[in-house]
Amino acid sequence: MKINAVFEGGGVKGTSLAGAVQAAENDGFSFHRVAGTSSGSIVAALLAVGYSAEEMRHLIMEMPFSSFLQRAPIFQVKWMGPALRLLLKKGLYSGERLEYWVHQRLLEKGVRTFGDVQPGRLRIIASDISNGRLLVIPDDMKQYGIDPNRFLVSRAVRMSTSIPYFFDPVIIRHSFQSAVRKSKPFNKQFSYIVDGALLSNFPLWLFDEDAACGEKNCIPTIGFKMVGNRENQPHRISGLLSMLQAIFGTMMSAHDQRYIEKHDEYRTIKIPTLGIGTTDFDLTLEQNMALYASGLEAGTNFFKEWDFRKYKEIYQNFYR
Repeated sequence: MKINAVFEGGGVKGTSLAGAVQAAENDGFSFHRVAGTSSGSIVAALLAVGYSAEEMRHLIMEMPFSSFLQRAPIFQVKWMGPALRLLLKKGLYSGERLEYWVHQRLLEKGVRTFGDVQPGRLRIIASDISNGRLLVIPDDMKQYGIDPNRFLVSRAVRMSTSIPYFFDPVIIRHSFQSAVRKSKPFNKQFSYIVDGALLSNFPLWLFDEDAACGEKNCIPTIGFKMVGNRENQPHRISGLLSMLQAIFGTMMSAHDQRYIEKHDEYRTIKIPTLGIGTTDFDLTLEQNMALYASGLEAGTNFFKEWDFRKYKEIYQNFYR
């Protein structure tokens, strides 16, 4: 059976999403359309280009998280280096290594741009902080005079995963024709794009047009959401970096932690993240495996109780 899937963002905790994907495949589900924010965009992109859950498990277990945090030697000087990089680049790390890793994985499936992906199959969420708006990529690239079909999928993933101040924002220059048509001065022809979690970390609404199930045609949408209780593990703030980590970790998790709208409960898998933080890039193999196992267990339990007829009944009533 086909389903649409929406993957929440959660930094390094995204490993747990792959476990839940495995549970879905074990129960005979395949993925029709997929979307994601932040680390959820990585999982969505891999699924969209044809990676199986088992292939994703191997990729993610070998994912070089710590290598994404490399800086040029000039920015390695204690205190002064990170501060100088923040001032000049607006981020502690570039994000280029993550983009390269994603790009290589996509190339292995013969994909570079959104034009290489089936139309409508993949959507990625990012935040345009220059214009104060949410972006749904590739659709919204037209607003910048950019052909969506020629836009790199790996660049979209980098945009969606660019945690503010942690990774550099991605700067988009509006096309010359677009800038002239809108009479934009030179300094307003650029947009700063950061992590989609800033505006919508769990965009379950993206495929709501498919939720209005008819008698003959219904593709359910399932949300893959990470939940965690950090009440016993408060953020330890000892400096600028730890404060930025605490701010973003709170932003990504706290707003959805206590409340999921009642009509979304039946289409949301809640995956415990075992107290692991969004920016804990020094994850051990054991922690990675525990996150994957948590996702697998949560997904297995969800699909064991999930019933397609009940889903249709709920969403036929809700969208009338």
